[in-house]
Amino acid sequence: MHRLLLLRHAKSSWDDPALADRDRPLAPRGNRAAERMADHLRSDGPHPDLVLCSPALRTRETLERMSSAFGDAEVVVDDELYGAGGDELLERLRALDDRFETVAVIGHNPGIHDLAIALAGSGAERGRMETKFPTGALAVLALDGPWRDVSPGGGRLEAFVTPRDLG
Repeated sequence: MHRLLLLRHAKSSWDDPALADRDRPLAPRGNRAAERMADHLRSDGPHPDLVLCSPALRTRETLERMSSAFGDAEVVVDDELYGAGGDELLERLRALDDRFETVAVIGHNPGIHDLAIALAGSGAERGRMETKFPTGALAVLALDGPWRDVSPGGGRLEAFVTPRDLG
């Protein structure tokens, strides 16, 4: 069994409209939310072996705030994750080495949301997750079989946590 953590970047700042989308930093609210999510993951796990992160500034800053929860996980900043849709993210997962038992992906909507919905065949929080996948939210999915066989409906949503849930 594998575990997948799908994390949408925390709230970004729109203070400088001249910035390119890739260059938008986290807002103060986003920094606080990412730190709360890191505290949650440190205490409640699971802890990834590999973290895949979009190269956008807001995802990399989310990664920095989460680093204490990711411990000594291998980190890959992957250009193909920026703007990737659910199908592209699924293909990226299928290419993973099975030595990675738990993988975190830090990315963007709609791709992260679409992938979470596609994979979550079951789970008590599925309806809430389908409705909205806000910034800073985390979906934890259990997946049976090797990464190459990951398919729509093949996962179980173990947890869906938003920054608001954490106070």
